[in-house]
Amino acid sequence: MRARGANLTDIVVLVVAADDGVMEQTIESIRMARQAKVPILVAINKIDSPKANVSRTEKMLVEVGIQVENLGGDVQAIPISALKKQNLDQLTEALILQADLLELGGDPTGPVEAVVVESKVHPQKGKICTVVVQRGTMKKGDILVAGTAMAKVRALKDADSKLLSEVPPGYPAEIEGWRDLPQAGEQVLEVESEKRAREVIRFREDQKEKEKSETELKAIEQKMQQHEREYKERLEMKRRLGRYRMKPDGPRKPEIQRDTDGPPTYHVIVKADVDGSLEAILDTLDTYDSPDCKMDLVHYGVGPVTENDLEMAEAFQAVVYAFNVDVGPQIKQAAEDKEVVVKKHNVIYKLIDDVKEEINSRLPPVDVEEELGEATVLQQFEISQGKKAIPIAGCKCERGILKRSGLYKVLRKGEVIYEGHLSSMRHLKSEVDVIKADTECGLQMEDKNLTFEKGDVIICIEKKSVPQKTDWNPGF
Repeated sequence: MRARGANLTDIVVLVVAADDGVMEQTIESIRMARQAKVPILVAINKIDSPKANVSRTEKMLVEVGIQVENLGGDVQAIPISALKKQNLDQLTEALILQADLLELGGDPTGPVEAVVVESKVHPQKGKICTVVVQRGTMKKGDILVAGTAMAKVRALKDADSKLLSEVPPGYPAEIEGWRDLPQAGEQVLEVESEKRAREVIRFREDQKEKEKSETELKAIEQKMQQHEREYKERLEMKRRLGRYRMKPDGPRKPEIQRDTDGPPTYHVIVKADVDGSLEAILDTLDTYDSPDCKMDLVHYGVGPVTENDLEMAEAFQAVVYAFNVDVGPQIKQAAEDKEVVVKKHNVIYKLIDDVKEEINSRLPPVDVEEELGEATVLQQFEISQGKKAIPIAGCKCERGILKRSGLYKVLRKGEVIYEGHLSSMRHLKSEVDVIKADTECGLQMEDKNLTFEKGDVIICIEKKSVPQKTDWNPGF
């Protein structure tokens, strides 16, 4: 989304919080602006915050290559508070000055050219997209093509949903009248007629099909080459081992198998309000690559959750994520009837946190060792059991506690010589369950052949099963 914004704008307003300073996403935005070769103007926001530090933020900007004017550079940096509306007039003046220096302008004549910023499905108005006009003047009734989507402009609206008669270059507008939903980032072009629009779309669809066929053909060729290599390797092995010594690998496995012994799988369906939000969510989910729990993206799309989504979720036992879209009472009831979980979110990082929690809940617990206490062997003495002398460790608990039911490790000069359980724990002459710190005791291991030396260290351990957490780091 940031990359798309950098590519379609004339000036990038880089918003940096005065309390947090330069963050990872700030550096990413700077990199994208530079790649797009777009000049930067900095707005240092949240100057009303008690933790605000404008001078520190300016120094951090210089460290990442943004030479602000206050520190001898040529990049304007305006301290503002969007919440309190402080210095917004200064920010506007800075933008106008930057635009004058760049001599920005657009040709209002000729066919319309624009770029799709966002696209969405409105329950009443249908398919809608927001564009920025780059050339020409957009009007009601214009025939537009974006990718393989076509529109006859039914209505043009501004950011406040007020109807517009026309939209000149440099201005955004919301367009109603799309027959298909264009993707964010697509170039919008005006054509002379619906017939011409259909011809353009048909040509583009043919090109897409051709590219798809070429990709599939390339994949088939690679697969054939791989099979040929594997065949030659097997043949070579046969020659080395002798024809009759070569054993088969076993019965051929079916092409599709349900892996019951492998890692768990988390099935997901994502529905979002606009194409840009959906793209951001999918890009974040695409960073997941942990082998401990597989993630299966069953379906995704723009628009509200539908009955079809619930049917897919029921079939795959998937969780449905509704991002900034309504889930009506009928859909809620249908989800309950089908025992499908539908989760609503309006902040992407909270949605991703939810996904991480769901993955964690599917991971098996892991066994961890908790050290309860430590004892030192003072001497070994023996007791008689029948005709056999059994070694006993005369110990002192140095720290923590020793539990009769615990797991024990015996260390000699730092090396573990025994790991197992006790058969007896005594204090004086009594069998006990717990020995506390600074208390002497006698310990008998299950291995009755184990002998002890003065200075041996005995550690009491308790094994616990704890919930496992995914190591997935989506970057925020």
